[in-house]
Amino acid sequence: MDPVSALREVAFWLEREHAKTYRVQAYRHAADVVAGLSEAGRRERHRTGTWTELPGIGPKTAAVIRESVDGTPAYLEELRESAEPIGRGAGDLRTALRGDLHTHSDWSDGGSPVDEMMRTAQTMIGHEYCAVTDHSPRLTVANGLTPERLRTQLGVIAELNAAGNGLRILTGIEVDILEDGSLDQDEDLLAELDVVVASVHSKLRAERSAMTRRMVRAVTNPHVDVLGHCTGRLVTGGRGHRPESTFDAEKVFSACRDHGTAIEINCRPERRDPPARLIDLALRLGCRFAIDTDAHAPGQLDWLGYGCERAAERGVEPEDVVNTWPVEELLAWTVE
Repeated sequence: MDPVSALREVAFWLEREHAKTYRVQAYRHAADVVAGLSEAGRRERHRTGTWTELPGIGPKTAAVIRESVDGTPAYLEELRESAEPIGRGAGDLRTALRGDLHTHSDWSDGGSPVDEMMRTAQTMIGHEYCAVTDHSPRLTVANGLTPERLRTQLGVIAELNAAGNGLRILTGIEVDILEDGSLDQDEDLLAELDVVVASVHSKLRAERSAMTRRMVRAVTNPHVDVLGHCTGRLVTGGRGHRPESTFDAEKVFSACRDHGTAIEINCRPERRDPPARLIDLALRLGCRFAIDTDAHAPGQLDWLGYGCERAAERGVEPEDVVNTWPVEELLAWTVE
């Protein structure tokens, strides 16, 4: 087995199971070190058993590298066998998903490059397509992309797509919904993107009527395709707890329905957004959904099952979810 692939897969399984970041990064860093060696250099390190002399490679990562020469490393086999399915109650919904419309890379606050995120989306998750939706400029704490940086990223994505590795990488953004409901990016640039996820990240405790006006204006913008994590709540995890934003959900969701904006079922365990009662409301109103990971690292791309399970419990069917569609049908919808 290729040692670089083995190390990256170990990192994937650890990350998927919420392991400490330093453990994940140890294997990912070791993969980068080995990837930088020539074939002759790898053979010499293997012959002399000097992997641990390389910076950042310790006994555990060296064992994975060494064992990969003869097959699948024991630690990787152990991780594969012990991995529990995510979203046991998801039914047909998980298998129906063709892609993910909300992911982040190290261009904003993600932890890995675009190519690594997309390689994982294809090889480990089996996606047909995946959108890169890094943050917009106002979210400076997340290193949001200026128009200039976003255009540069679009060039990187075009090169990756031109390589033709089987995964369609969709251009996108998670654009901030500003206080007046306008969007935190140039309108002309938003029009060029495949997928626009609009989310509230500031003034989350705004008064109900103000928040309703703000969200309605955003979801009726013709460039917006998905309303991201609509209540902004946090229910668990290291970031603490945060209550839901208050807004007239029937008015906001009706606007989503009438203007072709999908409501995101966010798969992050700390969000579980929307709450069950709001998924029920959106279903009654006839809204469409997007089930997205909001992944900030490769191992999180397999968290789709968390959202699928919650959606299936409320009666969401595959036909209600836009990212079960073939990519050309999806893109036709986003430009409507």
